[in-house]
Amino acid sequence: MDAASSTAPAEPQVAWHCMPAVCAATRLATDPAAGLSEAEAAFRLARHGPNLIGEAAVRSRLRLLFAQFTDVMILLLVAAAAVSGLMGEWEDTLVIASIVVLNAGVGFLQAYRADRAIAALRQMASPVAMVLRDGRQRPVPADSIVPGDVVLLEAGAAIPADLRLVEAIDLRLGEAALTGESLPVDKHTAPEADAGLSLGDRRNMAFKGTAVLFGRGRGIAVATGMATELGHIAGMLGGEEPRTPLQRRLTVFGRQVAVAALLICAVILVTGVLRGEPPMLMLLTALSLAVAAIPEALPAVVTVLLALGASRMARENALIRRLPAVETLGSVTFICSDKTGTLTRNEMRAVAAYADGAVVPIARLGAAGGAAGGAAGELLRALALCNDVAEGPGGTPLGDPTEVALWQAAADAGIAKAAAERAAPRVRELPFESDRKRMTTFHAVADGFVAYTKGAPEGVLACCTGDVADAVAAAETMANDGLRVLAVARRRWAALPDVLDAGTAERDLVLLGLVGLLDPPREEAKAAVATCRAAGITPVMITGDHPVTARAIARQVGILDDGGRVVTGRDLQAMPDEALREQAGDIRVYARVDPAQKIRIVVALQERGGVVAMTGDGVNDAPALARADIGVAMGRIGTDVARESAGLVLLDDNFATIVLAVREGRRIYDNIRKFIRFVVTCNAAEILTIFLAPFLGLPLPLLPIQILWMNLVTDGLPGLALAAEPAERDIMRRRPRPPHEGLFAGGMAWQVAWASSLMAASALATEALALASGSPNWQTMAFTVLTLTQMWQVMAIRSDRATAFQAGFFANRLLLGAVALTFVLQLAVIYVPPLNPIFNTTPLSLAELLTCIGMSSLVFIALDITKRLGRPREA
Repeated sequence: MDAASSTAPAEPQVAWHCMPAVCAATRLATDPAAGLSEAEAAFRLARHGPNLIGEAAVRSRLRLLFAQFTDVMILLLVAAAAVSGLMGEWEDTLVIASIVVLNAGVGFLQAYRADRAIAALRQMASPVAMVLRDGRQRPVPADSIVPGDVVLLEAGAAIPADLRLVEAIDLRLGEAALTGESLPVDKHTAPEADAGLSLGDRRNMAFKGTAVLFGRGRGIAVATGMATELGHIAGMLGGEEPRTPLQRRLTVFGRQVAVAALLICAVILVTGVLRGEPPMLMLLTALSLAVAAIPEALPAVVTVLLALGASRMARENALIRRLPAVETLGSVTFICSDKTGTLTRNEMRAVAAYADGAVVPIARLGAAGGAAGGAAGELLRALALCNDVAEGPGGTPLGDPTEVALWQAAADAGIAKAAAERAAPRVRELPFESDRKRMTTFHAVADGFVAYTKGAPEGVLACCTGDVADAVAAAETMANDGLRVLAVARRRWAALPDVLDAGTAERDLVLLGLVGLLDPPREEAKAAVATCRAAGITPVMITGDHPVTARAIARQVGILDDGGRVVTGRDLQAMPDEALREQAGDIRVYARVDPAQKIRIVVALQERGGVVAMTGDGVNDAPALARADIGVAMGRIGTDVARESAGLVLLDDNFATIVLAVREGRRIYDNIRKFIRFVVTCNAAEILTIFLAPFLGLPLPLLPIQILWMNLVTDGLPGLALAAEPAERDIMRRRPRPPHEGLFAGGMAWQVAWASSLMAASALATEALALASGSPNWQTMAFTVLTLTQMWQVMAIRSDRATAFQAGFFANRLLLGAVALTFVLQLAVIYVPPLNPIFNTTPLSLAELLTCIGMSSLVFIALDITKRLGRPREA
């Protein structure tokens, strides 16, 4: 055919997997035996574009960078830097500007991450594919595949496009990365009757990004590039990334601070002028308080807290790719976990067997029979002989995962395949075929020949003699337990016929038994699930695997209780979004779901008010990983796409590591709230001190330079030291914080109000006493008391639940050092002569200094007393 007569392949009116192969070829105007002509392929390439995973429209890097300066907190910091510069405080300006640049850089890197996820998807494409063009086989770049190309498949090849198979000879594909199916998938060419089948059940299709494990075949490309299932996933990754709970809370806090700063400027300036204070002094004082009201150290403290948490988690095999993900873990209410490789080991194992009329653990079967002989021994020898596993370097088994599991079961019982084959060498075989669902091998023995047949129970038991009703019942029981069941049978031959076919050889068989295989749960998964539940976190399994298998694994690890509901992808198709949103909180297991459905589940849980973590390892998990509040990818078996889409990567693929990450996230969030409580209380105390002084008949207690000094020294050093505060004892026995809860929830606003009032009262009382005694150092004393109260306060708020001594006075040595350093700096401002004129201070006598220390300690004593008498309100 030529380009002039070509028409672009139309979208089918029915699903490709429901079409006979010949109809698919006709619709795509191609010849399964010869493929397209080179001219036609070139025409279609120009029409459809290259077979690439395209990039979604994204903002330029410059726009991404500018976007980081639109946040309220960042704008406030820029304003604070400008005010400090106008007042000549260039040190403050430099510090604030550095913080702004640091945060802008972090935000830019987070936004740029989405582009890397798309790039990882593009790298999954096979670089070269074998196709038929003009009736000849030829290799072509995978990105030049077009709809209608006939692609040749063989073991080890990557699927370059979505294919409708037209030939499948013992063809088995690995689709775990796309569908979540842990087992190799047998393929055929017959049309399917159900248009609504999930990807994992479309056995006559091969999808881009999967791989050929065994056999050979050919398929017609029905979709390329972004039209493939892999491309649909890439499209799902192009959406906006959800903001973390911490980012949302800090945004609200920033708006509150902005309003407070404006009100402070106006009220202080107006009241001061009306009182008769010099207008310029009051303007500088109002501006200084406004700068003090803006906690410019907050972004730096948050960044340091998250970075230290990420470093600590890396030592526990949890790699943080986005710093806010540390805090998000602490707020998680749902963990949506993939099954294969996450809760399970991703290793097929023979775990049970039916022999001599009973289902027993495979280990017991080996102990009963093994190499000694008997019915159990013959079943195990059959597993070793009717098996195509080869031994690699060091005796490592190589082959199909199912056959490796059978090989291992025999080896564990003392029956080595090599030794068994020396005693009974293979002479012929009937390979596995998907329509027969079985394979047979023939072996020479002393009295003739023996044939061993293994395969699906329905394919083997139908060929057996005698009553197999008990075996059928046992197979059903094992399948209901989530096992993949294989039947093994035997037939003895005195001599093999000249012509050997399945109809002749695979009849009159004697059943040896059944073998049940399972991808077993990780040993630590059950304990990790239990810990999640104790912490108020609901684990949910979302898998592309079979519902029966999903139910069995979920029950074993404790996700699903007896009688719990398993919802399939087909159920989700028929379920409106409103119904899913209502029921999502009670559903614990989803099976046979596709990537779009995973996102629906995540969104439904989020709309119910949940903070959702999504774990996974495959390409099929990537959209949900990106859409969830935090994506958790597997580092060992995970794909690059999954890792690039996630905020957290488990380096050991251990579900239990998530529990450690959650604990660290909660600790980080606790410490962020402690810092906010600390800095807001300190700033409020400064404001109250200046605002109330005139109403009490006292002169202005603080000067602008003193306000800026307290803001710089007390906020920074002790605040950063709070990052090292250890977790409180009950941290994993609390329920997660509600996702929409404010930073001041749980009584913290009340705590800030009374503590700041007490701090201001201490400073004002000290000023009044000094004035009454005629001391000329009254302003220095008020300044010193207010500075030291902030140090006492930070020591007292290390825990909302325990006193400073119950929490371990020396547990946070970094904080003790910061407090000591701040005290020394304050003494330097008082007693170093060159600093006196700069800060308008005067040296205090020993009695005055002790008075300042005693008055400032009242806040520490009061806070500890409230904890002893009764814990303050908290979340």
